[in-house]
Amino acid sequence: MFNTWKPMWVVLLEDGIEFYKRKADNSPKGMVPLKGSSINSPCQDFGKRMFVFKLTAAKQQDHFFQAAYLEERDAWVRDIKKAIHCIDGGQRFARKSTRKSIRLPETINLSALYLSMKDPEKGIKELKLEKDKKVYNHCFTGATVIDWLVSSNSIRNRKEGLMLASSLLSEGYLQPAEDTSKAAAEGLSDTPFLDLSDAYYYFPDSGFFCDGNSSDDDVVLKEEFRGMVVKQGCLLKQGHRRKNWKVRKFVLREDPAYLHYYDPAGGEEPLGAIHLRGCVVTAVEDMPDSKKYDADNILFEIITANDIHYYLQAASSAERTEWIKAIQAVSRTGK
Repeated sequence: MFNTWKPMWVVLLEDGIEFYKRKADNSPKGMVPLKGSSINSPCQDFGKRMFVFKLTAAKQQDHFFQAAYLEERDAWVRDIKKAIHCIDGGQRFARKSTRKSIRLPETINLSALYLSMKDPEKGIKELKLEKDKKVYNHCFTGATVIDWLVSSNSIRNRKEGLMLASSLLSEGYLQPAEDTSKAAAEGLSDTPFLDLSDAYYYFPDSGFFCDGNSSDDDVVLKEEFRGMVVKQGCLLKQGHRRKNWKVRKFVLREDPAYLHYYDPAGGEEPLGAIHLRGCVVTAVEDMPDSKKYDADNILFEIITANDIHYYLQAASSAERTEWIKAIQAVSRTGK
């Protein structure tokens, strides 16, 4: 029997993992019990596949899963380990399946609701908020979100609003901005979303950034973070000194036009920034000072106005094209 890879909608329950052919399906195609299971990450069983982890069930049957990027894989591995630990200790796993714990009326369209929340006139106002000697820009409180849902007649009461906001958070329409909201999103609170005035959130494409203190010392540095996020995701980047390849999370912003890259394992501060104004970005077939040849059409190069060369590698040819087009667009319009 041949093993084949297929895209599935996967749901983590308290005692197992269900997988569905499509997100909208009511019946799962299968289920892997977590009791007595073990998880192995990173999994090197498939040389050409990245971000794979292996779940071995109690009956020694192996199940392989591939995430889209490093952060996603690590988040799944962390939550699955936590669920297994809770089962072994006779405890209740805090992060429940959104399919079972969050039931929304069929009339609610999260995508349309998100656009309404971002409406410049009638939506949620993005503010500059201070907490623990830090300044959070382009964000809002959890209580503000629930207030808006109530006032817009999207829900009947705050409890229902909490459920809807949790769904928006789990689908990526809202992001936690500071330690309190991040801890809740990680399953360390009764609910993943907090209806509190000291829990901060932001829209993923808002240009959110956090100043380390309340002073204006870093105004020039922080200016590059004020642009709207156009695209983000993980790419392989070649180092300038050792010429080795490492996975980095990239965030593309316009006006000003910057491409910041981060350690995907964590950390809010970028490892570096590429100023894109006046840059040239092209697909490349081979690498200078290297034997690497782009057989899969996934390599591309950014040459800045200061003639600094950056070599990057996408997961597919289509993804490379998307990045090139996005970078070319912001390099022409951004500061």
